[in-house]
Amino acid sequence: MATFAQHSLSSGWSFKDSDDQSPEAWLPVPIVPSVVQQDLQANGKLEDPFIGFNELSARWVNEKSWTYRNVFQKPEVPAGSSIFLVFDGLDTFAKVKLDDQTILESDNMFLAHRIDVTKLLEAGGEHTLEIDFDCALLRARELRKQHPEHKWVGFNGDPARMSVRKAQYHWGWDWGPVLMTAGIWKEVRLEVYSARVSDLWTEVDLAADHATAQVSAFAELETRGDASYQATFTLSLAGQEIAKQSSTPENNVAKVSFDVSNPSLWWPNGYGDQTLYEISVSLEKEETQVQQVSKKFGIRTAEVIQQPDKHGKSFFFRINGVDIFCGGACWIPADSLLTNVTPDRYRKWIELMAVGHQVMIRVWGGGIYEDESFYQACDEVGIMVWQDFMFGCGNYPTWPEILESVEKEATYNVRRLRHHPSIVIWVGNNEDYQVQEQSGLTYNFEDKDPQSWLKTDFPARYIYEHILPDVVKKTSPSTYYHPGSPWGDGKITSDPTVGDMHQWNVWHGTQEKYQIFDTLGGRFNSEFGMEAFPHMATIDHFVENEADKYPQSHVLDFHNKADGHERRIATYLVENLRTATDLETYVYLTQVVQAETMMFGYRGWRRQWGDERHCGGALLWQLNDCWPTISWAIVDYFLRPKPAFYAVRRVLNPVAIGVRREHHDWSVCHAQPPKTSKYELWVSSSLLKELVGKVELRFISIKTGLEIHDAIVHEDVKIVPNGTTNILEGVIDHAVDEPHVLAARVWVDGELLARDVDWPQPFKYLDLSDRGLEVTRISKTEKEQKLELSTRKPVKCLVFEERDGVRVSDSAIDIVPGDDQVVTITGLKPGDAQLTYKFLGQ
Repeated sequence: MATFAQHSLSSGWSFKDSDDQSPEAWLPVPIVPSVVQQDLQANGKLEDPFIGFNELSARWVNEKSWTYRNVFQKPEVPAGSSIFLVFDGLDTFAKVKLDDQTILESDNMFLAHRIDVTKLLEAGGEHTLEIDFDCALLRARELRKQHPEHKWVGFNGDPARMSVRKAQYHWGWDWGPVLMTAGIWKEVRLEVYSARVSDLWTEVDLAADHATAQVSAFAELETRGDASYQATFTLSLAGQEIAKQSSTPENNVAKVSFDVSNPSLWWPNGYGDQTLYEISVSLEKEETQVQQVSKKFGIRTAEVIQQPDKHGKSFFFRINGVDIFCGGACWIPADSLLTNVTPDRYRKWIELMAVGHQVMIRVWGGGIYEDESFYQACDEVGIMVWQDFMFGCGNYPTWPEILESVEKEATYNVRRLRHHPSIVIWVGNNEDYQVQEQSGLTYNFEDKDPQSWLKTDFPARYIYEHILPDVVKKTSPSTYYHPGSPWGDGKITSDPTVGDMHQWNVWHGTQEKYQIFDTLGGRFNSEFGMEAFPHMATIDHFVENEADKYPQSHVLDFHNKADGHERRIATYLVENLRTATDLETYVYLTQVVQAETMMFGYRGWRRQWGDERHCGGALLWQLNDCWPTISWAIVDYFLRPKPAFYAVRRVLNPVAIGVRREHHDWSVCHAQPPKTSKYELWVSSSLLKELVGKVELRFISIKTGLEIHDAIVHEDVKIVPNGTTNILEGVIDHAVDEPHVLAARVWVDGELLARDVDWPQPFKYLDLSDRGLEVTRISKTEKEQKLELSTRKPVKCLVFEERDGVRVSDSAIDIVPGDDQVVTITGLKPGDAQLTYKFLGQ
């Protein structure tokens, strides 16, 4: 009995410019998966497009077509078996020929392909596989020309991109280069079998009391000829078999059901264990195993709670019956050349989120449906996934071929990913309803006839409100579907009372002061951000000449793709800080602004969680970068956290204290100081049990470091679970009190859990010289060392150097007299130089 066999076709490839007919045009491909830019670099035909201005000298690649070729041996084929050629992903317009016969024409990067090549490989010996990748850039422009009836409007990149099912950021975005990749971007192989498991999935029904769960397991089979197969399912936990059951397939689907008592649930990071069960199926014939397939899944419920309340209509996530404040970030592809991203690199990104107390990642709709290893990391670490479908910032066309392709793409990817417990929502698109609003396209929410939508100048509504919800309902019925981000019941996308919101009136839009960020939010803030430069080590990587290392150099501006970034960075710097001309200080100042901005947003929105779930979550734009650049990322391309990463981590601490004086807008009152300022003190907790703690508020002079009032101390404070405890309000009399910080701390059972320090704004008016800071090493082992931070006067935003392989437990720290802090550093080797640091006014 023949068993299922796979033969990788990762090696032995060569490629060439399709137009070059000379025999010497063929160049070796080190390994596939790859994209053409990597293969050109490997052959010395292209400089690294991430360095300097090299992106411009790599643009010629974008306008070419490319051919890949592989000569391979026919594999052994047992009697009764067939041979399939399998592509997990081709980027993007691909014509596949086997021994000069066309066997596939593909135009969707997000689809896999499986072609029966048994007859074509009847002859033994060598066979030639050739793939022509037509130029996506030129094909897109041609498709746009062919459809003048469509309104080609959108943000970012060439609007023609919307005609092609390819990662949209490849056309260039306001954080990324124009790098039009082509190639075999996912695995390619031959499969030889007479039968296989084509899909394996579970449907889980968890009892309301969590005492039992029913796990239904399904295996879809593909058989050649005789179909007398048996499927044996095994349910396991931590490598131990729990239950086993066999099934005879009907209509090529085998099904069993397991009852699980006292199931161990899957929880988000910080709320419990990330338990993963394993379902495996063994396909058997005549007691011989033909193939075995396994997948891991979680037992959990995930709901999106939208119900009327005093603020409008809620929008928050409830996992296993527990309301979860979704502090997290948006994710863009981690590289412009996707095949650079390894499973280990994915894992490091997701582990960083967990370290930062984040619980949700939003996979943005202008990139890709991510690699399996991304979602595996999210499952194992406990990061919930908000998964956009791949439509971004545009009015997408809907001719019949595209609609058919979109339906196949959605079905394939939802089926591929539906077993992951981390995926808690599927969302139709990114900002396409904003494009509809800003371009005045037709959208009548009361019209419920999908066919009529296709006749309007916003036909893509048919995709988001008809095709995609149908696919999710059929394929992953327990997962919530949301038509777009932002979107809320067909209302204007900036409506703060319903749905989710992208709040860009800090940085973009009206460029509000970051100090009032929390007043600008909605029911769920799924995008907001502030730019900052990366660390100097990253700048050193892409800036080749020392002469270019000044804040406004041409190459630095070139590596910032955001429209008007010069004005926006300058505005936020000059409004808040004393500016600098040397690059290192300038870099640091942009990072201070980003850290403060994120802190003000998250701190206030998390506080609102306790007010009838007024804010259900905050996902900053963005976690990561796709190349070494200046952007909104809080962790740069090389996985180096910016100060904002640490600021967000503190605000998302399971127990966080907040203190804030009211905002006094100095820029609209001719910098007149306020006479008085109100302030507030509160504690936020995501823990599910009530705590009793001690809360302290101190008033410390910025000039002398002395306390100007007695500290306020509240003992036996009951800290409400999963909500906000408002502690006190007060008034600062500026006629009496010199400029001072409000320094707050909270203890539970004698353990200091959290701090917060509120400063007079703006920082540029403060004299922060002569702080009396001391950084003392208090212990050192082979694995780690501890530093004690103490000061005579308040210190703002002490930032440690980020060095590869070295981790600091905290950074971007405010320090006040009488509250020494300890930072743990791991990864420094004997003989390594100590980490350098900067602080405001240094």
